[in-house]
Formats: sequence, structure tokens, C-alpha cells
Amino acid sequence: MCGLFGIYNHKDAVNLTYFGLYSLQHRGQESAGIVVSNGEKVSYHKEMGLVSSALESRKLKKLLGNIAIGHVRYSTTGSSVIQNAQPFIANFKKGVIAIAHNGNLTNTLELKDKLEEEGSIFQTSVDSEIIVHLLTKSKKETFEEKLADALSQVKGSYCVILLTENKIIAVRDPEGFKPLCLGKIGGSYTLASETCAFDITGAKFIREIEPGEMVVIDNDGLKSTKPFLKQKNAFCIFELVYFARPDSNIYNSNVYMTRKALGRGLAKEHPVKADIVIAIPDSGNYAALGYSQESGIPLELGIIRNHYVGRTFIQPTQSMRDVGVKLKLNPVVEVIKGKRIVVVEDSIVRGTTSRIRVKALREAGAKEIHLRVSCPPIKFPCHYGIDFPSKEELVAYKHSVADIAKELNVDSLGYLSLEGLVGAMSAGGENFCTACFSGKYPEQIADGSSKYKLEEKSI
Repeated sequence: MCGLFGIYNHKDAVNLTYFGLYSLQHRGQESAGIVVSNGEKVSYHKEMGLVSSALESRKLKKLLGNIAIGHVRYSTTGSSVIQNAQPFIANFKKGVIAIAHNGNLTNTLELKDKLEEEGSIFQTSVDSEIIVHLLTKSKKETFEEKLADALSQVKGSYCVILLTENKIIAVRDPEGFKPLCLGKIGGSYTLASETCAFDITGAKFIREIEPGEMVVIDNDGLKSTKPFLKQKNAFCIFELVYFARPDSNIYNSNVYMTRKALGRGLAKEHPVKADIVIAIPDSGNYAALGYSQESGIPLELGIIRNHYVGRTFIQPTQSMRDVGVKLKLNPVVEVIKGKRIVVVEDSIVRGTTSRIRVKALREAGAKEIHLRVSCPPIKFPCHYGIDFPSKEELVAYKHSVADIAKELNVDSLGYLSLEGLVGAMSAGGENFCTACFSGKYPEQIADGSSKYKLEEKSI
């Protein structure tokens, strides 16, 4: 869920990277960092917090250069420390390397143990550092060959942007789990996790970096190679369900239109007689619009979101957690009272926040509550960079839809089917990873790897 941005040979590289990261803030709210090169010297600034506070203008003025990469990070509890903020920077005999990584490696423990036995000393607990150790140990000739050699040893998901003193290299894993896009501002190439970063920086979208592609940008221009064995595509479908910004285009799909299509499919699969449709904002807004248009039931803004509360509001007691949910989302009594309502949500993970929201709607006077979810039940953990907990914590792993409906105290509950979900994908359902719904992972997962990722991963 991290956000990446990079730009080569632009006089305003630092400021453009700042704005690119700002537009990708939804992908990571824990820390932000920028690394810049003037062709000879590499400098950087990284700090915990949101882009606006972590990368203040007075701090960025000290960063000089026309080549830059940036990173916004989201991680799980246990690794939220400045040492793990990215881009990760390392010095080796041939210069400086900076790496920004979005994804999650699935053979982390195996590689880390091997590298430590060979003498490597790790400075962080992020899996991204493993790539650097493998790169510097490689016996290949060129930097690009060393990087390809390193990445051929890792498994899992990765989009990486690397910076040296005089070039940027971008690589997307052969399965293409995470999105990575290529654009251009005048004569300067730029890279970003989503196209919304191009819109704010004035870049023109060229294309997506293809699965298994390595792009090198230097004084000779852009060079593309595919150094890895071709694999079956496994695009993360949850990017289109929830994570990506609705104004982005990823996987050759528009996020806004895809979510509307999910809502229309949900209305076809789970119709109900109701007075209004309301969304759980903001991620449920677009599926709710699709549900309303397909069903003919009017859409109302029945829940208002406080945009000054982030995704990471955590309090130690249940009563304070309840206050946190109410602080973020508040029902409009005048819209809801006495109404039969369809509530559209993008997903249900543990079910705890859904339970609190339904309770608030009951207290606001809803006559009936019909909950509709624009993806199938999440029954299995993600090993590729989405913070889904162990399967025992997933409400749909042990409970039927009827049991969940009873637990949440709703009059009915309907999830979009897996067939309906993949059928809405313009890139073709066969190109997506749906393991969190089906349990069918694109690759075999070692039993010991998930604990490390859940506690220490960099996503």
C-alpha cells in the first residue's frame, strides 16, 4: 500500500516529488521521504508523519538536485519507527543506492537468515533492505545485471524505484501485483504508483510499467528490458476495490468507473426494497452510486466523514475506539430516521467497525438496514502487501454470511460474488490475484513467513 514517485532530470525535481507524494498520501500515512541527486552528491530527508509535516518546505530547500525519488509508507504495528522510513539508503564501493519499495516479499525469513549467515548486518526490519544486500553481493558485471540477479532471488510482490548518483531504475515484479506508471513532464521522465500523481504534477501519462519490466532512465534516455522469466499476471484486485484513488487509472482500468460497475453488479445480485442508498464514505461512495443507478433507489449522503481523522486512529480502550469511529463518520439523523436504507461498504475485514456503524445508524432511527459489500467475503490473509490479519481474525473465515448479518445486527447482508467482482474488471479477471477471497495464492507461501510480514513488513 506504499506510494512511490520518481523523476529524472528536472530542475524542480524535489518540489514535484513532494506534490507527487502528497497526491499519493492515501497509500501511506506513517512516514514520508525524498532522496535527491545532483549527479555527484546524494542527499535526503525522511521523517515520520504525513507529507505536509514530514517534508516541510524549509527542510526540502536543503535538498539540491534534478533527480529524485520519494516514498510514503504504511506498515503494521511493531515497525513504525524512523529507521524503517523509506527510501532506504546504502553506501557501497561503487556509490550510493536509494530504494523505494511497494510490496511484500514472501521469502523474507529464508533470505534474511542466509544473508546473516554470510555476514550481512541489517539496519532495519523492512524486507526492502534484503534487495540491497542481494544486489551488493551479486557477482554480475553491471548495476542493472546485479539488480536483476538480486530480484530473481526474491519472491512475492515488489514495485521498486532505485536512485544512484546519475540514474533512476524502476522494476515491477513478473506477476505485476502492484501498479507502477510511467509519465513525462516536458523532456523529463517520471514514475508513480498511480496516475493521480501525474495529474497534480502536470505529467503526461505514457503507459504502465509492465510486469517483469526493468526501466533504466539516465543521460542516454530510457531503456527497457525484461530480465525475468514471464509469469502469469496477478494484479492486486483490492487496489481497484479500495486502495487506489478513484481518479487514478491502473491495470488499464479507471478506478472510479470500476467501482461504479461493482455497485451495479451488487444491485443485480442483491436487490432489496428500500427508500435510500447511502455509502460508507469515502471508499464506498462509488459503488453506492452504481448501486443507486442500477436499482433506481435514490442516493443520499446519510453519513458524513470528518476528513481530519486519519486511518490510523487507535485508542487503548473499546470505549475510546467507539468514539474514534463516531468521530470519523457521523450519521445524518434527518436523512436516516424512519427510512429503509441500503448501506454500501467496500469491504468487511474484522467486522468491528461495521458493528459500530450499524449501531449508530440504528440510534439515528433507521427502520431497516440492508448492508451491501462491493467485494466477496475476505477469508484469507494477504501475503503481498495488504494489511489483512491472520485468517483467525477475519470475520468471514469462521462465520457464514447469515452469522455475520446477525452479529452486525443488520436486516440483510449481501456480498458481491467473486464472479461478479472479476467480471467487472476491464483487464480481464484472469489477470488478477483474488487469494484473499478464494485462498488460491499465485505462489506457494512458506508457513513461517506470514508472522514476520505481519509484524515487520514494509508495504
